[in-house]
Amino acid sequence: MFVRLKKDIQAVFDRDPAAKSVLEVVLCYPGLHAIWAYRLAHWLFVRGWVVLPRFISNLARFFTGIEIHPGATIGEGLFIDHGMGVVIGETAEVGNNVTLYQGVTLGGTGKEKGKRHPTVGDNVVVATGAKVLGSFTVGANSKIGAGSVVLSAVPPNSTVVGIPGKVVVKDGNKVLSDAAANIDLNHDNLPDPEGEMLLCLHRHLIRLEERVVQLEEELKNRDPESV
Repeated sequence: MFVRLKKDIQAVFDRDPAAKSVLEVVLCYPGLHAIWAYRLAHWLFVRGWVVLPRFISNLARFFTGIEIHPGATIGEGLFIDHGMGVVIGETAEVGNNVTLYQGVTLGGTGKEKGKRHPTVGDNVVVATGAKVLGSFTVGANSKIGAGSVVLSAVPPNSTVVGIPGKVVVKDGNKVLSDAAANIDLNHDNLPDPEGEMLLCLHRHLIRLEERVVQLEEELKNRDPESV
């Protein structure tokens, strides 16, 4: 237990340059408080308790703004940055060294029983406001762009952006052994497929306008009285 708690603290230092001391991290990081409350609630939940784990979860949500169902399965090194509005559903599975930013939802769809929340692989970064909805897998080493809504499986080593989320980068890099040191947190530097499409349309429109002007000039030179 203490080894896991130590890894939770180390995850903060690995991924937040604002962290200055262990005391500061232990006292002032709501994401860490929510994770520790989850650890206790989950321990009780898997042993058959129901009401007490849910009460602990709700108490943690009241103080941190982060809701983690005690039935969720979470690995080591989870880092929730700021965290306000983060929701992790009952059957969600979160791998090791995952990073979640504020407003992220790992949720379900419909009222089906059983597995209905996503499985998030190791070293995944889910950026601000992203929603991952459904019982599919987000592959290891992937990034979900801010504000994206992901509704289907994501291959490993991929970058997903948009509504609904689309894979825009898949580099195929293998998983490295030193996971925490190789997590890519640059979730602000992502492709913009919609912006690129608009840019292509704009360029095409300019070419059409130039062609119209050219045709008008040719017609004018051929028959000045017709213009």
